[in-house]
Amino acid sequence: MKTEPDTLHRFLFEHAPIRGERVHLDASWRQVLEHHDYPPLLRQMMGELTAAAVLLAATLKLDGSLLLQIQGTGAIKLLVVECDGDLKLRATAKWEGELQGSLPELIGDGRFVITLVQKNGKPAYQGIVELEGQSIAEILQNYMTRSEQLQTRLWLAVDEHSASGMLLQKLPDQAESDTDAWQRFTQLTDTLRDNELMQLPTEELLLRLFHEEEVRLFEVQPVSFYCTCSRDNVAQMLRMLGEEEVEAILTERPAIEVHCEFCNRGFEFDKIDAAQIFLLTAHASESRH
Repeated sequence: MKTEPDTLHRFLFEHAPIRGERVHLDASWRQVLEHHDYPPLLRQMMGELTAAAVLLAATLKLDGSLLLQIQGTGAIKLLVVECDGDLKLRATAKWEGELQGSLPELIGDGRFVITLVQKNGKPAYQGIVELEGQSIAEILQNYMTRSEQLQTRLWLAVDEHSASGMLLQKLPDQAESDTDAWQRFTQLTDTLRDNELMQLPTEELLLRLFHEEEVRLFEVQPVSFYCTCSRDNVAQMLRMLGEEEVEAILTERPAIEVHCEFCNRGFEFDKIDAAQIFLLTAHASESRH
C-alpha cells in the first residue's frame, strides 16, 4: 500500500492541544521540476520549501495565497513558492554557477519573506526576518516560533519524483493536562525516516508514530500545480510600462517576448498586439468620462 499522491491530511490529538498535517506531492512536484533544469541541491531545497508552504498554507484560513521567499546574495538568489487556500501551488528559483556547500553558504547574506496576499483588494501582510537555521525546516520553525509565537516542528523529505512533509503545531490558549505531550510527540516524530515520510500512507504513518495516542484524522484535501500567468496579465504589465516604452522596445525588435518564471509559458506581443492593448486602454478611459 502506497501513500496517497498530491494530498494533504489534517489530524488532531484528542487528549493534547496539538494539531498536525501531512502532505505528499507527486504530479504537482514533478510539474514544478519539468519547467526548469534545477541542480540537485537546489531541487532538494525547493522541494522542502514547497512541501512546507502547503503545510503552512493549510494552517491558515486563506482567502488568497501564501508566498514564501528566500532572497540571497550567494549562489542561490531566490527561492519562491506560492500556495493558495485551495492548495494550488507553483514554485521557481534563480541561481548562479555551481551549487556547493550548506544552505547558509549558498544563500549568503539573505532574508526570508512571508507574504499573505488577500483577495478583494484587502491589504497584504508581509513579514521579513533574518535567515536563522541550517535547513528549510529550521528557518521556518524559527520564524513561526518568534513571529507567530506558535511552537511548530517540520519534517521534510524530497527526491526527483515526490516531496513530502509533516507538521506538528502546539495550539495556543488551551489548558494542558498532559504537560509533556509536546516534547513526547516531537521526539516520537524525530524517529521518522525519510523513506517512511515519503512512502507510508498517512493512517499507517500515524499508527507507527502514535499508536498509544488517540488521533482524529480529517478528510483528505487534494493538492495541485497551478500557474496564474495569462496573456491578459502580461498585457496589463505592458500597460504599466507605458505606450512610449513599449514602442521604444518594438523599434529594436519585432516582438516583445515574455516567459513566465514559474511555468516557462511564453507570450509574444508584436506591434499590432501592442497597438490593440493601448487602444483598448484609451477606449476604457473614454468610457469612464
